Amino acid sequence: MAHYAKVVQGKVVKVIVADSDFFDSFVDTSPGRWIKTSYNTRAGVHADNETPIRKNYAGVGYTYDRIKDAFYA
Repeated sequence: MAHYAKVVQGKVVKVIVADSDFFDSFVDTSPGRWIKTSYNTRAGVHADNETPIRKNYAGVGYTYDRIKDAFYA
C-alpha cells in the first residue's frame, strides 16, 4: 500500500492509502494533483533506513513546495 496526497494550489487537501495497481487506474478529474508521500518519512529521514520521500509525510493543511519537492506543516 502507498500513501498519496492531493495538492491544490500548494496545499494538501486530502491524503489516501491505496494499492499501487488501484491508484494507477484511479480517475480524479477535480483540480489539483496527487503526489506520493511516505508515512515513514519525518524531517527528511525514513524510519526504516530506506530512501526518504518528500521530506515529511503529508498531512491535510500541509504545504507542498514543488521546488524542494517537500511537504511542510
